[in-house]
Amino acid sequence: MSSGLIALLDDIAALAKMAASSLDDASAQAAKATSKAAGIVIDDAAVTPRYVVGLASDRELPIIRKIALGSLKNKIFFLLPGALLLSFFAPWVITPLLMIGGAFLCLEGFHKVMDLIRPGHHASDEEAETTGKTAEEIEDERVGSAIRTDFILSAEIMAITLASVSAATLWMQGGVLAVVGIGMTLLVYGVVAIIVKADDVGVALAKSGSGVIRGLGRGIVLGMPWFLKTLSMVGMIAMLWVGGGILVHGLHALGYHAPEEMIHHAAESVAHLAPSAGGILNWVASAGIAAVLGLIVGAIVDLLVNHVIIPITRKLRGQSKSTA
Repeated sequence: MSSGLIALLDDIAALAKMAASSLDDASAQAAKATSKAAGIVIDDAAVTPRYVVGLASDRELPIIRKIALGSLKNKIFFLLPGALLLSFFAPWVITPLLMIGGAFLCLEGFHKVMDLIRPGHHASDEEAETTGKTAEEIEDERVGSAIRTDFILSAEIMAITLASVSAATLWMQGGVLAVVGIGMTLLVYGVVAIIVKADDVGVALAKSGSGVIRGLGRGIVLGMPWFLKTLSMVGMIAMLWVGGGILVHGLHALGYHAPEEMIHHAAESVAHLAPSAGGILNWVASAGIAAVLGLIVGAIVDLLVNHVIIPITRKLRGQSKSTA
């Protein structure tokens, strides 16, 4: 009896070790995938605060909560099962889909560069969209817009994650996708919540009794606009770098090795200029070249969208209306 119990305990211990090992593997794979999706995360954290600009301060956190729940729903109920189905039935589709997402990131990065060159050219459109609407309607529209944008960014995050664990078992893929999906949502919207309430914290500190704390509060209030601009700039560069890198790696996976090899050789040449900082220079050069390629691709995609896809879509809609 006792030997049977000991054997059972040994089996339970072995299963526990296997489960712990699987969790460690999932955590490691999730961390690896998260690092690859860093550009998207930074941009998401930089973009989301604009959805609460101009709304009542007491509605900021509820709006962020709604967007976060919508983002989590996107990842867990739609994107995760879809990714697993693709991995099981059509794994060859993953790389092309990843490249389409990379092209979208390049397009978004290009738009942000154009926003820097032509600041405020979207302002009139945004003002027109809010004219004559109640605060509740504006809030609902902004939440819906944020969730739709998040769906695209989340799809790219999940695609990057799936590509990182494509050789793992289906259960491992599901576990990593779930960890990344939940972790990314908590990280991004936790940071966003801190960012949007930082001004209120700064004002509260500035009204306190201590001179040092008042100075800190004023510093937070004055520094937040610069922080948001810096975060937006980092997000823009990261989107171009990640998008360009995804396209180059995708071409390599499809058998077109020349672009990746050219970037590799160019980065090595730059690294040889200062051997003591070779690793850093290599990475900066690789990321910089990928970002430039991303900007070029973004400009090309923008032309295709505005001069090919949109006109064709409008023409097809016109034909469907005329035949209806």
